[in-house]
Amino acid sequence: MSIRINAPFTALLAAALFGATTPVAKALLGSLSPFLLAGLFYLGSGCGLAALMLARRLRGGGGQPAGHSPFPVREIPWLAGAIAAGGVAGPALLMLGLQTTPAATGSLLLNLEGVFTALIAWIVFRENVDVQVFLGMAAIVAGGVALSWHPGAAGLPPGTLLLAGACACWAVDNNLTRKVSAHDAMFIACIKGLVAGAVNVALALTLGAAWPKLSTVALAMLTGFAGYGVSLVLFVVALRNLGTARTGAYFSVAPLFGVTLSWLLWPELPQPLFWVAAALMTLGVWLHIRERHEHPHTHDPLEHSHRHRHDAHHQHEHDFAWDGDEPHTHPHRHAPMTHAHAHFPDIHHRHTH
Repeated sequence: MSIRINAPFTALLAAALFGATTPVAKALLGSLSPFLLAGLFYLGSGCGLAALMLARRLRGGGGQPAGHSPFPVREIPWLAGAIAAGGVAGPALLMLGLQTTPAATGSLLLNLEGVFTALIAWIVFRENVDVQVFLGMAAIVAGGVALSWHPGAAGLPPGTLLLAGACACWAVDNNLTRKVSAHDAMFIACIKGLVAGAVNVALALTLGAAWPKLSTVALAMLTGFAGYGVSLVLFVVALRNLGTARTGAYFSVAPLFGVTLSWLLWPELPQPLFWVAAALMTLGVWLHIRERHEHPHTHDPLEHSHRHRHDAHHQHEHDFAWDGDEPHTHPHRHAPMTHAHAHFPDIHHRHTH
């Protein structure tokens, strides 16, 4: 199966896992404050991934895990910015905004994350966009609006700007995470989970939240491990292979998975707008999957480190004894090269058009 099929599937699986946390969160909110719930989700993500990383290290006999290089110090600011924006500022603005915003309006406003993510990627980071990708993004966002639309809901309450600010923070997070997406996705997601979890739990306890019983904590952290941890690992891998705007578009279908799971857990006849949303989001995903962006392009000299195979873009010599094992990771240099093939704006195709 080619990367052109694998990458969208990875992004959609990340969306499915994240979307599935919504029904569980709805059930847990009766016994947990919003800040504490968010903190436990993040902590479950970080702790679960830390356990997996430890098992990976032990299986490899200690030292640096096979196939991964240490995270470079020069790129820590990108990761720190992503954590601050998406793991700290975003949830804080969301919780503050929801205090004065009806749930229906809040659901509609949260669709802004995909829009802001794409706009920052296209305008600030000059990521490629063509008509088909734009129309696919528009269809997915329209589906999100239809899915969360409640006729007669309040218009623009005071918390509107706070919710829009939360979406902008997550959009910044998505774009900054793309800058470090070539590195170990599990490490990136683990650090984000541990830091964001600690901050949100501390904030919740400072605001007077009561600590729940152990079974509730375990359920919240287990949900966070799957819906925030594993999902984020897959999201980072998708960023590496698809670019920010396209990954953000696929991830925007997460509410559809959440609503579908809610319908299965608490059976009821879906509203007509559910089918409209499903059709629009399916159309948007189909437009993205069938995209074929191909043209002559030039790769500038580039030196970086990431997990790779010796494909058309990785024809280099090794300055160490290599046993032929692939994929592997080491610092390597890309010589200038001009060729034409179908590609996404991945870590090797960030050229201008």
